[in-house]
Amino acid sequence: MARVKLDLPENPVYAATVPVRITDLNYGGHVGNDSLLSILHEARVQFLNHFGFTEHNVGGKGIIMSDAVLVYKAQIFYGTALTIEIGITDVHAHGADITYKVMNGEQEVARAKTGIVFFDYGKEKIAQTPPEFITLFASNT
Repeated sequence: MARVKLDLPENPVYAATVPVRITDLNYGGHVGNDSLLSILHEARVQFLNHFGFTEHNVGGKGIIMSDAVLVYKAQIFYGTALTIEIGITDVHAHGADITYKVMNGEQEVARAKTGIVFFDYGKEKIAQTPPEFITLFASNT
């Protein structure tokens, strides 16, 4: 079976630090898929907060994760302070891709992408990508 290949942008827009907790480990003693998504969620919240946003308010709209890709390069263990470099790609009419390069010091241990769609929770409908987001990140794609 062919492995998933995930290209990352050359210039990340933010770097978050997230420690691996004991509860992030699976029965194999390392970070599992579900926990890696939770770690990326924390990094995404830090990223949004850095730019004055929240998951419920990016220029007046919320976000929903529409898809995810995880690619492991090495095992991740308890106590590691991960550095997660975040990039933005494929900004489009209703969303974008957020990329993550997960580092343990100088070693890349994982990379990931989450697709996001902007959402109007009041109307329960997909929304246009807010101009504030486009202004900040459309040139990075």
